[in-house]
Amino acid sequence: MAVLLIGTLDTKGRELAFLRDLLRSEGLKVLVIDAGSGDPGAIEADIPRDRVFEAAGSSLDAVHQHRDRGRAVSDAARGVSRLVGRLIEEDAVEGILGIGGSAGTTIGTAAMRAAPFGLPKIMVSTLASGQTRPYVGGSDLMMIPSIADLAGLNRITRRVLLNAAEAMVGMVRGHSTPDASEGSSDGPLITATMFGVTTPCVDRARARLEAQGAEVIVFHATGVGGQAMERLIQDRLVDGVLDLTTTELADELVGGVLSAGPDRLTAAVAAGVPQVVSVGALDMVNFGPLETVPERFRGRTFHVHNPTVTLMRTQARECQLIGQRMAQVLWDARVETVVLLPELGVSALDAPGQPFYDPEADEALFSALRDGLKDATHTRVESLPMHLNDPAFADTAVERLLAARGKVNK
Repeated sequence: MAVLLIGTLDTKGRELAFLRDLLRSEGLKVLVIDAGSGDPGAIEADIPRDRVFEAAGSSLDAVHQHRDRGRAVSDAARGVSRLVGRLIEEDAVEGILGIGGSAGTTIGTAAMRAAPFGLPKIMVSTLASGQTRPYVGGSDLMMIPSIADLAGLNRITRRVLLNAAEAMVGMVRGHSTPDASEGSSDGPLITATMFGVTTPCVDRARARLEAQGAEVIVFHATGVGGQAMERLIQDRLVDGVLDLTTTELADELVGGVLSAGPDRLTAAVAAGVPQVVSVGALDMVNFGPLETVPERFRGRTFHVHNPTVTLMRTQARECQLIGQRMAQVLWDARVETVVLLPELGVSALDAPGQPFYDPEADEALFSALRDGLKDATHTRVESLPMHLNDPAFADTAVERLLAARGKVNK
C-alpha cells in the first residue's frame, strides 16, 4: 500500500519532491501522480500526466491543442479521481496527500472526495482559509492553509509541508490502532438528521435506539451535514437511516443557503438501506442576516433565529413541490421505507401560536407525499395525529425503523 502524492509537477515539482522524500524517509511507500499539463516536471512521476488525461477520456495532445486551462483542470480532476478510485478498489492506498493553488486544490480534493470515509486525506492549499465547502463537500478530508504561495521552498513552506507530511505519517500509522474504535458499539449503525427545531424528537429517538444497542450518528442538517450523511450511506457503512429532518430540501428548491445539493435523500434508496423519513423543518428556508435575504423574498414571513440566521416560512406551493420531489426519490426504494407525517406541525416554530404555524402549507406537503407514493411498492406513508416533537412521534419513528430493519435482515 502507498500514500498517493498529487500535484502538478510543472509548477510544484520541488515542493512535491520535498514531500515525497519526507514520506519515504519515514518508511512509507509513495506514488507521485502528476496532474500538470505544462512543461515537464523536475522529477519523474510514478503515474505520469498522460495516464491522467487518458483516464479522463482525453489526451495530453488534446490538452495542448485546445489550450483551455479550465478544461485541462477539469480533465485532470476527472482523470486523477478515476485513477485513485481504481487504486482504492485494488486496496493499494493508505493515504492521499495533495498540494496546490486553485487548480491543484480542485484536482486533489476531487480525488479525495471520491475516496471512502476514514482513509487519511490531506490537502495543503492556498485556498484553505476561505470558503472550503466546494472542496470538502461531505468528505472527511483535512485542508491545511499553505500560508505563503506554494512557489518555492522557504522557511514558511518547508514548515507547512513538513507538518503535512508528519500529519500523514501519524494518520497512516495510527489508522488501524485499537484506540480508533474505542467506545464504539458493536450494534447497527444508524444515521439521523437534526435541526434545533427538531431536537426534542431526534434526541428522544437517539436515546431509544441506543438503548436497543444501536450506535447513532446525528448530522446537523446544515447542507454539509446532509452531504456527509449521504456520503456515509454511499460508502455502505450504515445499517439504517432516521431522516426526520429533511429541511435541506427546502433550501435546495427555494434557494436558501443550507442546501445539501440535488442528490439529498437518494443514497439510502440507491444503497438499499431501510429508512424512516419525515418532514422535519420543511416549514423553513435558511438565510444569513436579515439584510442578506434576496429582494425577491421581501414581504414573506420571517423569523430572526439569531443575528446571523434568518428563517423564512415555506409557502403552500413550495411545500407541494418539495413533497413531489421527495415522493419521486422515495418511490424507487428497494427495501422497507416509511414516511411519517406529523399532522400537528413539522418543527418547533410550526405549532399554534408560533410564527410558522400554517396548516394549509403543511397539508400541501403531506398531500403531495400521499399522492406521490400511494402505489409505491416499498415505501408507505403514515399520518400521525401529533406534532413532530411529541414524544410519541419519536417513539413511533424508532419502532418503524426497527421493524424495517427486521424485515431486511430476515
